[in-house]
Amino acid sequence: MRILIVTQYFWPEHFRINDLAEGLVERGHEVTVLTGSPNYPEGKIFKGYGYFNREEIRTGVRILRVPLIPRGQGSGLRLALNYLSYLVSASLLGPLLCRGSFDLIFVCQLSPVTVGIPAAFLKRLKRAPILFWILDLWPESIVAAGGLRPPWIYRGVDAMVRFIYRRCDRILYTSKGFASSIQSRGVEPSRLAYFPNWVEPLPEVVGAPPVQLPKGFRILFAGNVGEAQDFGTILNAAEQLKDHPEIQWIILGEGRQWNWVKDQVEARGLSACVHLLGRFPADTMPSFFAQADALLVTLKRDPVFALTVPGKVPSYMACGRPILAALDGEGAAVITEAQAGCVVPSGDAPGLADRALELSRLSEGERSEMGRSGQQYCNTLFDREKLFSLLEFHLQELAGNAKSRPRTRSSSHPAG
Repeated sequence: MRILIVTQYFWPEHFRINDLAEGLVERGHEVTVLTGSPNYPEGKIFKGYGYFNREEIRTGVRILRVPLIPRGQGSGLRLALNYLSYLVSASLLGPLLCRGSFDLIFVCQLSPVTVGIPAAFLKRLKRAPILFWILDLWPESIVAAGGLRPPWIYRGVDAMVRFIYRRCDRILYTSKGFASSIQSRGVEPSRLAYFPNWVEPLPEVVGAPPVQLPKGFRILFAGNVGEAQDFGTILNAAEQLKDHPEIQWIILGEGRQWNWVKDQVEARGLSACVHLLGRFPADTMPSFFAQADALLVTLKRDPVFALTVPGKVPSYMACGRPILAALDGEGAAVITEAQAGCVVPSGDAPGLADRALELSRLSEGERSEMGRSGQQYCNTLFDREKLFSLLEFHLQELAGNAKSRPRTRSSSHPAG
């Protein structure tokens, strides 16, 4: 099949959509990606790229880039302009860049949901069905992050979400908790399917991490350092354990709250136990994970985050290390069901501190058993090949259905 992927983020930015595109090429499909100039998470255009970029071919994937305003750091206005600029550029330039026909349009919807608008334009032009993959629930997630306070803005975003959903032939969602919200916006159950995150293939551990880790019981967080990750709770827990110098909190990654976290570590006198190491290439993560005693995942307390299974959970499980989590809802349920570690409610800093201390006092064998249990659960439910086969089924079914329908204007919008 000839598949067009529409996504604001793509390589060299690190998201699962990279692996998905490569996996489809491995299975014999012809994949084109319409994306923007890479700028996540630093907030500035990556070295070697500009606002206007030529076509690239990487691992068999054809990459087409449109200009956008980089997201910057810490500015809500700049982030909004980043979202808007991709929407406009992809809508105007996408039809010029994406020449030829496609059997299907696959949309990867992280934030923002506006990525669906250029896909809707391309659907009309290419007469290809849309398979829409939701990883971040809008407008709920943006409300949780502190945006959309005026009611009229919320209503406008909600109307946009409904507009996009109506133009999707099938919608996949990564967390079972998303289904009711999507259906409440007029999507019939027949157009919905569960498709969770999978474990990306990771290189074998070769040697030590690129930086030396502190000695002690190492609790490692890897990922975005943002508001949603609730670093206030992590710092509060670390502060409560200052009298236990063996507990070491290691943070890998960058994000919009990195400077705030750095300032708080200094202000609270936590430099001896909280270590902000910055961002490292994805292929170094196994070496870091192998040196960790526990892997940390947190989300702030909010109804939308209770519906979410963080993407790092399957990756953590695959590494065979126990998980320390401050989560509600779906994410907490997965870790508990897998018996893969210790879970406390979101925002529960005293509980997180207690569980960290409890994990540090378990034997190596007891922690290893948690890690093995998580690995087994992961291999059953989050296996890459099984899930890619499921995705391929959806792709082929939609493309086949589209070919069997008459090529009329009304058939390009089966849901309105």
